[in-house]
Amino acid sequence: MTMTTRATVYPFTLIRTRLQVQKGKSLYTGTFDAFYKILKAEGPRGLYRGFMVNTFTLISGQAYITTYELVRKYVSQYSSNNTVKSLWAGGAASLVAQTITVPIDMVSQQLMMQGQVGHLSRFKVKPKIMMATSKSKVTFGQTRDIVVQICAADGFRGFYRGYVASLLTYIPNSAVWWPFYHFYAGRRLYLPRCLKSPSDCPHLLLQAIAGPMAAATASTITNPMDVVRARVQVEGRSSVIATFKQLLAEEGPWGMTKGLSARIISSTPTAVVIVVGYETLKRLSLRPELVNSRHW
Repeated sequence: MTMTTRATVYPFTLIRTRLQVQKGKSLYTGTFDAFYKILKAEGPRGLYRGFMVNTFTLISGQAYITTYELVRKYVSQYSSNNTVKSLWAGGAASLVAQTITVPIDMVSQQLMMQGQVGHLSRFKVKPKIMMATSKSKVTFGQTRDIVVQICAADGFRGFYRGYVASLLTYIPNSAVWWPFYHFYAGRRLYLPRCLKSPSDCPHLLLQAIAGPMAAATASTITNPMDVVRARVQVEGRSSVIATFKQLLAEEGPWGMTKGLSARIISSTPTAVVIVVGYETLKRLSLRPELVNSRHW
């Protein structure tokens, strides 16, 4: 289910990265303009550059949810506040997940930047590999080429370039995502009047609405650092602060919103899958007499 969702929204993940790295609006004016231009110039495959490599980040999802539950259980010994538990558990889970994800992101983002915006990427695939006729050779040949170039330029540390920026993006994102999710799930103000009665509003419907709202809120709050993260990783920068200052000086406050709409579009379906699947499995894992004693 997660794989299907990721395949559906991946083009917007790629578009987000290209919008964040481009200077001003030198190539794309927005999300849908980018979608149209990439499709026209590079075809459908252009929207899925780096997809095969990016799928390996699914591994981090297992580590994320396990860490989230363990830390939440530990914090519950000291606090019964649901927001506090979600804040600490979400932050810790993101720390573990990003340790697994960053090297994969480094490679997949370099692949995303090939094609129309190849001149913005620090590493470039060799033309003869790009012209290969075999689909498997093109995909994994480009991946090997990028991996070799990263190793040659920066060694093993190169795969963790932007690690701090990733932590500064995704730990706050995860830390605020869960509290906002529980906040929205506990409010019915945004629902039609006919659904505000608990008996009329199934848990899954409420969660399916609260999840995307939490994702949109968290994405908006953390997008400035996500733009910095993308530039650090793709352009090979070493300083988060210097990158932030340069972005602010060159493009102003609006530069911090680059790729936001694409990020929200890509995170919304994923949020629905996460919360509905996560909450449903939790409920099914409990004995019937314990279901009503838990906070959902």
